[in-house]
Amino acid sequence: MMAQTPILTVTLNPALDLSARVPEMVAGPKLRMTDPVYEPGGGGVNVARAINALDGQVRAWVALGGSTGAQHYALLHAQGVDVHQFDAPGDTRQSWAITDGQGQQFRLQLPGADWTQTDADRALADIVAQAAGLVVLSGSQPPGMDGAFPQQLARALHAGRLVLDTSGAALAQVVGQPDPAAPLHVLRLDQAEAEEQAAHPLPQVADVLEFAQKLVARGVAAHVCIAHGANGSVLAGRDLALHCRPPQVQVASKVGAGDSFTGAFTLSLARGQDMAQALLTGTAAAAAAVMTDGTALCRRADMQAILPECTLQTLRA
Repeated sequence: MMAQTPILTVTLNPALDLSARVPEMVAGPKLRMTDPVYEPGGGGVNVARAINALDGQVRAWVALGGSTGAQHYALLHAQGVDVHQFDAPGDTRQSWAITDGQGQQFRLQLPGADWTQTDADRALADIVAQAAGLVVLSGSQPPGMDGAFPQQLARALHAGRLVLDTSGAALAQVVGQPDPAAPLHVLRLDQAEAEEQAAHPLPQVADVLEFAQKLVARGVAAHVCIAHGANGSVLAGRDLALHCRPPQVQVASKVGAGDSFTGAFTLSLARGQDMAQALLTGTAAAAAAVMTDGTALCRRADMQAILPECTLQTLRA
């Protein structure tokens, strides 16, 4: 097994994911779902699953509660992922990905239980105690949690080793109020998130790069990576401007592409590879993920087959 530094993924608001099929999604009659599959979900959980699928070593820190949390833990543990369970308030939420006969996918999510400041403080201390190398904080935050939590975690880690892929108030806080005492190693956004934070469309790769470079210049993160749909991803740093485009692949489900990217990207860094190679690997993993059904993530064989077909380009910084 290839040597690597430790990776801890953090999931504050996990979900038990159900994927199923219906002939047609219509209002009124009972819809009989078929082919149900339950998977442990949530941003950091999926990142850990992707790393595990790529033969990497990872520990998944997961906030779980109630009977749904117990089912989530059992499924994740059965997949061979090293799990550190944090006792969360309330019952773990559920989410559904329902695909109809025309291939359209409907994604429904329940909210998580409310957290108090005491819950958040306990979580912060427990995460820092478990962290030994790179830390990936991925996914949404539970209701009631301060949007500044990612910056509090980055500050507590005492080093620029936090990879952040979040949304909502937490993302707005990181982008809108950079904290020089809380350096992020990498901030990852998808296109919709980047356009929301930019407050205008980013139609071209050059537009995406310009926005990413602005975030780096403002001290939001040492590196900013923005997904641009089928165009791949852009990665910016102080002296870095890269674009990686995947080949065309048959799309079965877009669920899990971002988490597969983050997992493969972080694993590449943990194995001592540079940012360019990490971007290539992440791009191939994201493309591999869309080839799988439902909530399934990337497969190692698919990722390895796609990797030589990805195109890496150095852009003008």
